Amino acid sequence: MSNDFVGTLFIQAFFVAGEVLWVHEAMYFEQKGEGRVVCCLCPHRCRLGEGQLGICQARQNLQGKLYSLNYGQVSSIALDPIEKKSLRHFQPGSSVLSVGSFGCNFRCSYCQNWSISQQKPDTREVSPEELAELALRYASSHPDCIGVAYTYSEPVIWYEYVLDSARRVKQNGLSNVLVTNGYLEKEPLQELLPYIDAINLDIKSYTDDFYRQMCGGFLSHVLDNARLMAGYCHLEVTTLLIPGKNDTAKEIGALAKFLAEIKPDIPLHLTRYFPNYKMDLPPTPRQSMNRALREARQYLKYVHPGNV
Repeated sequence: MSNDFVGTLFIQAFFVAGEVLWVHEAMYFEQKGEGRVVCCLCPHRCRLGEGQLGICQARQNLQGKLYSLNYGQVSSIALDPIEKKSLRHFQPGSSVLSVGSFGCNFRCSYCQNWSISQQKPDTREVSPEELAELALRYASSHPDCIGVAYTYSEPVIWYEYVLDSARRVKQNGLSNVLVTNGYLEKEPLQELLPYIDAINLDIKSYTDDFYRQMCGGFLSHVLDNARLMAGYCHLEVTTLLIPGKNDTAKEIGALAKFLAEIKPDIPLHLTRYFPNYKMDLPPTPRQSMNRALREARQYLKYVHPGNV
């Protein structure tokens, strides 16, 4: 193993299966006996032996330590309208430099971004300093650019890079936006939130069965984090309505009531499902969308349709 600098990223090189693997030491893990580690970043708490990858496919045990494989590895970057992040009530009309990497700690069979969340795409190296400087240049040339959005893939498992970048973006006087499934342990979330200005939280469903069967997780962690997020920054919520899976009026009403108990002005985006990745169910019927919208509006001030 050797240490080196590539650009401004402090990384380490390992030889794995005859290839050089450049990685960045992860935060939030525990070392166990016989070279094993436990990742403490998200509720999966993956227990990993030498060489094993976490569920997210972006964190690996190498020689008894946990390393991030996607630190500084950008798969997608674009200047997007803030509304495309499903943030309609945070600086409307602005734009944001959107970046993503690869990997996800869920396994949703209907994933809209599966080519980067469930596979390893081509990436380019962008250090936190370079990203913050790029955002500053965009803000100078595009007066409506407010900062950086960590999106496309799941930023939770890009944690170290998002934290380092968000600090630098904030130092430059710009905003940070997180578009996330919210499946993160409380301690790392609390460390990150002071640097985040707005979040779009994807609440997949309001039932544990859906989370276990469709995502491979547990609803309670996401709901706890929704409460925490709302106390720190601007929060909006998105739910993709899948026919026969999570679109009943009873479930949507329960979700809307939960959000209203936190803050009745939390915007809820109910978006229409279309077949993607491994799911080939027909698109969500318009009548189901309308029914869900009516139900949610009984509890929340702002309810918006999406993908219609």
